[in-house]
Amino acid sequence: MTTALKSIKSLAPLLDRILVQRIKAETKTAGGIFLPESSLKELNEAKVLAVGPGGLDKDGKRVAVSVAPGDKVLIPQYGGSPIKVGSEEYSLFRDHELLAKIKE
Repeated sequence: MTTALKSIKSLAPLLDRILVQRIKAETKTAGGIFLPESSLKELNEAKVLAVGPGGLDKDGKRVAVSVAPGDKVLIPQYGGSPIKVGSEEYSLFRDHELLAKIKE
């Protein structure tokens, strides 16, 4: 999905949606060898850029999302709603679609 957004900062997720940017794989090995793009796999790690206020439970109470902006998370290989702003690619996931929070 291509959008007319000028900046990703103007996008605010709704409900329990989470805006992430996939972390790019290293193109250089520890020994200094550069890897061709065809040999790189997409990582399942992403950085959380923005979060919605949370979903509503059956009683109408707000349920906060489990991550915060700046967190690193493990995302599924496929899924989410892709968003492209300029040459950068982002994805929107629901809170329950995230696989794990990476603690460093």
